[in-house]
Amino acid sequence: MSDINPWQTLSSEKIYDNPWIGVTEHQVINPSGGKGIYGEIHFKNFAIGIIAIDTDDQIFMVGQYRFPLKQYSWELPEGGGPLAESPLDSAKRELLEETGLVAKEWDEVLRMHLSNSVSDELGILYLAKEFEQFAAQPEETEQLEVKKLPFEEVYQMVITGKITDSLTVAGILRVKLLREGF
Repeated sequence: MSDINPWQTLSSEKIYDNPWIGVTEHQVINPSGGKGIYGEIHFKNFAIGIIAIDTDDQIFMVGQYRFPLKQYSWELPEGGGPLAESPLDSAKRELLEETGLVAKEWDEVLRMHLSNSVSDELGILYLAKEFEQFAAQPEETEQLEVKKLPFEEVYQMVITGKITDSLTVAGILRVKLLREGF
């Protein structure tokens, strides 16, 4: 396959913008030569996830109601990191905000595009270890519950579909593979 772009953009119009996302509608000619539109969501932040594992192989999980899904979700500590900021600095801030934890050891374990058919959102996952506990500092939009669960229990929740958050699913599966030598 070629890296050459088979799409031709005739015009573009930003149709929505807020502090987190921008939406652009493009008038295009598609790879088959037909005219059409293509909507593109530009994210103004990285999606940051933290796999925080303690010495007893327990993972810190965060529960919260997710407005777009209209349901409660258990997931890794996660949030947005400004594109102009170091993703690691964003991860450290998010972990402290949501759990009150400050980790001494950090490793990046995965980068992934979250929905590349319509957006440019890049997710970055970190493995964090060796913690000091402080008070959590959630944002005013967050009503969070934090709990620790054994890694294998969280893994089973991913496998059975009880956890569906993309960063959590990818992060837990990545750590499982790393533990198995992949």
